Amino acid sequence: MRTLLTGNYAVAEAVKLSRARVIAAYPITPQTTIVEKLAEMVEKKEIDAEFIRVESEHSALAAVYGSAVAGLRSFTATSSHGLLYMYEMVWWVANARVPLVMAVVTRTIGPPWNIHTDHTDLLTMRDSGWIISMAENVQEAFDLTVQGFRISEEAGLPFTVGMDAFQLSHTAEVVDLPSQQDVDAWLPERRQPYRIEPEDPVTVGCIGPNEYTAKLRCNMAREMEKAKELVNRVDEEFGKSFGRRYGGLVEEYRLEDADYAVVMTGAWSGDAKDAIDMLRKEKLRVGMLRLRYFRPFPQKELRKLLEEKEVLVVDRDFSMGHMGILGIEVSSAIGDITNVIAGIGGVDVGVDDFKMMFRKFADKKLRKIEWWPEEMFL
Repeated sequence: MRTLLTGNYAVAEAVKLSRARVIAAYPITPQTTIVEKLAEMVEKKEIDAEFIRVESEHSALAAVYGSAVAGLRSFTATSSHGLLYMYEMVWWVANARVPLVMAVVTRTIGPPWNIHTDHTDLLTMRDSGWIISMAENVQEAFDLTVQGFRISEEAGLPFTVGMDAFQLSHTAEVVDLPSQQDVDAWLPERRQPYRIEPEDPVTVGCIGPNEYTAKLRCNMAREMEKAKELVNRVDEEFGKSFGRRYGGLVEEYRLEDADYAVVMTGAWSGDAKDAIDMLRKEKLRVGMLRLRYFRPFPQKELRKLLEEKEVLVVDRDFSMGHMGILGIEVSSAIGDITNVIAGIGGVDVGVDDFKMMFRKFADKKLRKIEWWPEEMFL
């Protein structure tokens, strides 16, 4: 069925079709309409799930941590300060190897008060042990959510679906929705490494020998590495069933014959693609490698696809060290890059900006670390 949905409503539909059994929620703009829609679905008995209204984001993730470890498919969502408030539980869930899915609608961290997008909040999770994906459009937000349940449950790691505030969360696009029967056929019954049940009590979170923590993190790192093959396989199988395949960990756009490669993630990648199409008509051979997943990080794909190309990384975040977070990660894989920091705090960056940015890059008129637009920071 083709229907018109915002990004938030598309995620809610995906959670319903994936037959999540427990949803815990605390409202925060701009993710609130995800859990509002799910609450409505539960009330109308469109989904057989428990909806837990909690007093904070910390409690929301704690609640689905409990339901997931007990064996129930579980979901929550948050943004910005809500994610920071639940940050302790982000690590508890990851280190407990609990499969669940959380949507993070990316939003600037204040002060000052700001409800618009940048990617800083999502990327605070990068070292925790969560699989981290990022959607470009509403259809992909739906598809990543459905895929997320399967990937999380096979990998034994929690899964995040990231999408940009308002540009996706509150923007309506036509979406292909599969039937419940088709999703049921594609998404297996829930599986997980272990369950905690009342008849078999255990102690959780007690102090253990130091080497247990070291071994745990090492094992998680190995599972994250193995998840690369899993992500690619699930994407391929999803494409065979539903006709949409994205390329797994990364998407290539006009990259094969490109002299200049742009690395980006998120909704503004669509505007950048339009700019690339226009520049191609001017015989400027620019292409894009879009990061669909930030964890596991696709080092091998970067090295293979960006070989012998000049690389520009565009970040919607900044690490208070050397460069943007994507810039740090990409340079660790391939070496020399140019890094542009743009769109912080939701500052609009559109097609014309990208055309100018990419031209300047090709003409070697960008500094190695550039804040965009430069005149804003003079």
